[in-house]
Amino acid sequence: MFENIIELIQEIAEDRTVPRNIREKCNEAIEILKDESQEKDVRINAVTGLLDEISNDTNIPMYTRTQIWNIASLLEAAKKE
Repeated sequence: MFENIIELIQEIAEDRTVPRNIREKCNEAIEILKDESQEKDVRINAVTGLLDEISNDTNIPMYTRTQIWNIASLLEAAKKE
């Protein structure tokens, strides 16, 4: 269900130009999305909160912020499915 979103987050997590704390939060978001013991909406809300926190980080590169916003939009669309 979240394969495409996980791939997009993984790209950010592997980007060495992104600060380490942001990459770690991306890895945390991936683990949340993979955790099928929680309901879909719970996972989406948790990851959306993390992405919001990441996008507000002052050290995030602008292109990465745009990627985060796009991922958040995809999560909102997944929530409606």
